[in-house]
Amino acid sequence: MDSPRLKFTDSTETLLGSWELVPHPTVAELVAGLGYDFVGIDLEHSPASFETLSNLLRAVEVTGAETLVRVPDDDRTTLGRTLDLGPDAVLVPMVHTAEQAERIVDAARYPPAGSRGVGPGRASEYGRSLPAYLEGAAETVGLHVQLESPRAVENAPEIASVEGVDGVFVGPMDLSLALGVYGEYESEAFGEAVDRALGAARDADVAVGTFATNATEREQRLAWRVDYLVAGVDLLHLSAGASEALDHARERLD
Repeated sequence: MDSPRLKFTDSTETLLGSWELVPHPTVAELVAGLGYDFVGIDLEHSPASFETLSNLLRAVEVTGAETLVRVPDDDRTTLGRTLDLGPDAVLVPMVHTAEQAERIVDAARYPPAGSRGVGPGRASEYGRSLPAYLEGAAETVGLHVQLESPRAVENAPEIASVEGVDGVFVGPMDLSLALGVYGEYESEAFGEAVDRALGAARDADVAVGTFATNATEREQRLAWRVDYLVAGVDLLHLSAGASEALDHARERLD
């Protein structure tokens, strides 16, 4: 099994993705087919279930794009069930300490490197290729952790240095909210926190990613020289397109 680009082995390019909050395969396949490198599937802030997730993964994979699944929490059962479905990478939110990151790595890896349980899921072709999957899973699935609190930023060097962590993801909205400067992305407090997180990732030689919802944010965050960027959100694309069509039609009625 080949490592996905979201594993970031010797990667020199910035990967561009779109975020999936509408838990329907049609939307996932449509967006992925536009040419994005990956689609981020959100289980933290969407009503998607594990059953839904399996269909979303299938929809994206037929286009050749990769899949990054943000799990709702760091529970070992959540991680195991998600990994059994075969995403290219997972993103764990609200990681605040190196100890927490170590527990996440342990839950995501099979013995002797960790304590993940064996299940004949989609990732192993429902058990048909289980021995090969068990042997290669650590090298073929990316594991990313999200930094979105002052405590996480303070501990960023230690978190990024945990063996088994492939990347850190700066969550701008939650981080700015936790810093008391929600949405003030040009503020000194936010800038200093981002600089520390980016520096920690680069010193540890792991990937760094982040999130943008509009052109201004995309320009700012690409200037951070991130390894991967979520460049938009399906709900916002839908809202913007529908609003533009409605406004245009109303103008023609005047």
